[in-house]
Amino acid sequence: MEARAVLRYVRVAPRKARLVIDLIRGKNAQEAIAILTHLPRSAAKVVKKLLHCKGC
Repeated sequence: MEARAVLRYVRVAPRKARLVIDLIRGKNAQEAIAILTHLPRSAAKVVKKLLHCKGC
């Protein structure tokens, strides 16, 4: 199943967020959360929060 999430008004540059998103694209949610937990980028925290919210 494919899902789409849109997050607005976040103070992260799109280019920097895209680097994080490309790492998890195509992976299942649990694997993506594991990657984002150990990634030392500020955009990873925002994407992880969005992924948790979408999985509710």
